[in-house]
This record gives sequence, structure tokens and C-alpha cells, in this order.
Amino acid sequence: MSVLWLLAVVLGLCLGSFLNVVIVRLPVMLMLGWRAEAREALELPEEEAPHFNLLVPRSLCPQCETPIAWHDNLPLIGWFKRRGRCASCHARISPQYPLVELAGAGLALAVLALYGATWQGLFVFGACLALLALAVIDLRTQLLPDMMTLPLLWAGLLYQLLFQPLMLSSAVIGAIAGYLALWSVYWLFKLVTGKEGMGYGDFKLLAALGAWLGWQYLPMVLILSAGVGAIVGILVQLALPRLRGAPMPFGPYLAAAGWIALLVGEPLMAAYIGFI
Repeated sequence: MSVLWLLAVVLGLCLGSFLNVVIVRLPVMLMLGWRAEAREALELPEEEAPHFNLLVPRSLCPQCETPIAWHDNLPLIGWFKRRGRCASCHARISPQYPLVELAGAGLALAVLALYGATWQGLFVFGACLALLALAVIDLRTQLLPDMMTLPLLWAGLLYQLLFQPLMLSSAVIGAIAGYLALWSVYWLFKLVTGKEGMGYGDFKLLAALGAWLGWQYLPMVLILSAGVGAIVGILVQLALPRLRGAPMPFGPYLAAAGWIALLVGEPLMAAYIGFI
């Protein structure tokens, strides 16, 4: 059994390392794609750009662009070995990298403890990793890419079909209700203030959570995400006055509420129903 736990940690660290690649490169890939589409629409000549995706080019230092050696790319080990600095130019490397890797390992252990080494647990682990990547991407760029939120939604419906077929109708209603709930808030806020309070990616992320959890969990998810988001937002603006009035992403709080509901949703739902 101890070997299984060790394998879970190693798998979580490795997948967390891959998530860092997705987090950094996917927004750039999207921007390059949008730029190419805009040039095509304007009938401008194509730009010659180096091949860029999740696999190439190899990992580089963001400051000096020196390729990172394979042993410096080992999850956790590479970052701590170099004390969070580039081996070539000694520029600081973001602590995001070890934190995401540690989060991947923590999620792996949590899912293994709650679901065991099962196919169901593997699906839930995949959903947790997707939420982790979406949370950090939104925090960095205020983007929630369709190529992640929509597959997460369909994976939730497939999960219900395979493991909880009696919940499938609840999941479909959850996906619809999740989207419409934030869509309604968006338009109400815009009609009242003339401003956009959130992005369409938030609608799709809540729809995906509705597919994974069922419509019954949506009020709890919204209360958790809105409550934590409000507290963090107030604390950040008190600590950093320059950020007052700056837009804040909602995706990380939705993702955190989604993790909580996926991993410990049943006892929380029982407490929530008892409270109301």
C-alpha cells in the first residue's frame, strides 16, 4: 500500500509539472492563433513564426532564454536545487512551478484516499487537475480557455453516464443551470452598471461544475466561491491599495469551490442542508 501512495505522489508531481507547461504556453498559443486569424480576416500576409506548442520548443529560462537542462526540470528537485533561480543568468524563477507541482501531488493523495485506485478516482483526479490549470491560467491572464472548460463539461457528463447513471439528468440540468446562473448575473450587472462584471469563461466553468456535481450542488458552489472571493478581494485591496478597482478573476474561486465539492461534497452538502 505504501508503494501506491508513493506512486500517487510521483504521478501528481509529474502531472503538476506538465500543468505548468499548459499554464504558461496555452495562453500564448491562443494569442498566436487569434493573431493569425485576425491577419487572415484583414487579408494581411502570414507572419513567419517559430513552431510553438506544448512540446516545442524545449523549456527555456524566461529571462535569458537558455534551455533548461533535463535535471533542472525534475519536479520540485530542479527548482529547489537551483534555489528558485536560473542556472545560467541567476534570474528568479516563479514559485508557481513548485506550488503547482505540490498541488498536483496533494490532489493525487486526496483522490486516492477518498476514491482508492479506481477508474472513478482517475476521472475525478483528471477533473481536479483541469480545475488547477484553469485557476492558475485565469489568475495569470484572466482567461478560461474553451479548449479546457468545454472538454471538462463533457467529461463530467461522461463521468455521470459511466459511474452514476441515475445522476445524469441532474448533471444535464446542472450544466444548463450553471451557465444560465452566471449569464443572468452578467447581464443584470451590465444593465445596471454598463460594465462587464465577468467573462463568458466563468459561465462555462460553472456549467462544467454543474455537470460533475449536479444542479443540487450549485448553490453551495456559488456561496463558497463568492464568499471566499469577496474575502480575498477585500484583503488584497486593503493590503495593496494600487489594486483597488482592478478586475479580479473569479475562476480560481470557482475552481477551489469545485475541488471542495468534488472531494468532500457529501458531508458539506449535508451540513449546508441542515443549516438552511
